[in-house]
Amino acid sequence: MEIKVLKNIMHANQQIAEDNRKSFSEKHITVINVMASPGAGKTSTILKIIDTLKDKVGLGVIEGDIASSIDAEKVDALGIPVIQINTGGGCHLDANMIKTVMPDLKIQDNSIVFIENVGNLVCPSTFDLGESIKMVIASVPEGHDKPFKYTSMFEAADIIVLNKTDLMPYIDFDKDMFYKGVQALSQKATVIEVSCRTGEGVDSLVDWLIERHNSAS
Repeated sequence: MEIKVLKNIMHANQQIAEDNRKSFSEKHITVINVMASPGAGKTSTILKIIDTLKDKVGLGVIEGDIASSIDAEKVDALGIPVIQINTGGGCHLDANMIKTVMPDLKIQDNSIVFIENVGNLVCPSTFDLGESIKMVIASVPEGHDKPFKYTSMFEAADIIVLNKTDLMPYIDFDKDMFYKGVQALSQKATVIEVSCRTGEGVDSLVDWLIERHNSAS
């Protein structure tokens, strides 16, 4: 009985996700599901991208957290439309949450929307939101073993951002092992190395996103 209920939940989520995806496509909106563990740099990465793109393309952000609106306030301070979703303990966002808040985001067609999912390397990979791109952020301090431990997350990724690369000289991080883990799971995922503190790699990340956005528009 429990398996049947789980299957029903997943099926319902997938149906809504497909509806979301169709709606986004019709409006030429590129939606990026940003997933990572707490502290990997989801918000910092989004803010860096916004700083580069805010005068070039329409932007919006949906912030997912268990509690608080700290990250949403940072986005709002940049003048970007933002909606906060607090899950109250839930470990991920789902497609119905996104469907519910999108009308309130009030973005124009042909925009890019970032969904900052709840900090978690397990649950968010399972729930399709209707996004165009799955972005996984891993950080150097977390260690090089994350692709080996959280296979479903890295397997699903369209792009993997290796963040906090400025800390490489100070942390025992085996970059070759990290790439080996990624390549064993996915041949499609692009990996871009970034330091949100120094700005290194941000332009390459932005170029990749704009190329994907333009190709889909």
